Amino acid sequence: MVSLPGPPATNLLRFLFLGLSAFATPSRAQLEVHVPAGLHRLQAVEGAEVMLPAWYTLRGEVSSAQPREVPTVMWFLEQKGKDLNQVLAYIGGVTTSSKPGVSFVHSMPSRNVSMRLQGLQEKDSGSYVCSVNVQDSQGISRGHSSKTLELNVQVPPAPPSCRLLGVPRVGTNVTLSCHTPRSKPAAQYQWERLPPSSQVFFAPVLDALRGSLRLTNLSTSMSGVYVCNARNEVGSAHCNVTLEVSTGSGASVVAGAVVGTLVGLGLLAGLVLLYHHRGKALEEPANDIKEDAMAPRTLPWPKGSDTISKNGTLSSVTSARALRPPRGPPRPGALTPTPSLSSQVLPSPRLPRTDAAHPQPMSLSPGGVSSSALSRMGAVPVMVPAQSQAGSLV
Repeated sequence: MVSLPGPPATNLLRFLFLGLSAFATPSRAQLEVHVPAGLHRLQAVEGAEVMLPAWYTLRGEVSSAQPREVPTVMWFLEQKGKDLNQVLAYIGGVTTSSKPGVSFVHSMPSRNVSMRLQGLQEKDSGSYVCSVNVQDSQGISRGHSSKTLELNVQVPPAPPSCRLLGVPRVGTNVTLSCHTPRSKPAAQYQWERLPPSSQVFFAPVLDALRGSLRLTNLSTSMSGVYVCNARNEVGSAHCNVTLEVSTGSGASVVAGAVVGTLVGLGLLAGLVLLYHHRGKALEEPANDIKEDAMAPRTLPWPKGSDTISKNGTLSSVTSARALRPPRGPPRPGALTPTPSLSSQVLPSPRLPRTDAAHPQPMSLSPGGVSSSALSRMGAVPVMVPAQSQAGSLV
């Protein structure tokens, strides 16, 4: 037994036709199915209707007085990768179809077995096989024959979508994109600009297969409405996009402001660092501490270190804590200045110049301290004029 793919009813019908063809004996009549010459391939548009023409003849008939013929007609759809599918049949005086919109063009029984398909869809494309078997009223087979027709259902382009890719500003580049979701065969694209500045674009700026239009170095004169037409052999559709080329800076101004701000902040930071380093350089000499400098020593002065003259006319007050030890022995009759010595000297009146002897330096030695000891302790010799017993200056 031969295993046939497809539904049980279809297998039964195919087995019936194969059996009839195998066991049919030659007769005076020979059956043959016909299709129009050169019309083995048909084109149709989705949504429309199509007629697949076919008819049969019986050859070798002796007279017109022949027994009544009883035809059995079947239409099958054969598609690549799919099982054989029965579409329409006339068996035993009954017509059946597998989908709405499928019917015989003429009332059956008829030798014209053409089939009509309405409301076509893309999935209706394929090879349609018309198989006819005829018997007479006595059940004797008069022959079997079949013919195949190719049907290609084409799809017009669906409405495409248009997009603008890029920023339309003066001097920049943009791309206009156009694409349709469905088209059989594949659509070809054409871009054009509408009046008042009409323009039709071609390669290389136009890609007719991908639907892209590239516009470079934009100017304000290139502004306008751009229309994309998607078309194939059976239809067309279009969409449009408005291109407005602006001269404003927009994002470029923002980017420039950001860059300018960053540059300004960088310069400001550089100036701050520069002034900081310059100030630090100026402060370093003043704050420089010499490690080899020696701190002043405090001299051990006895209590009551202040020296006042006996007569009270001239006094010298010195602080022993602030005195610095002398660097060398003092010269006779010379005054040695001491920076750290705090002193207060009372002015003495000027005396007229006389022929008397010059006043001699006088060493005050309160408490019985010798002048040499006072010199070692840092005391300053003071020149005091001589006085008479009466208290007048000499």
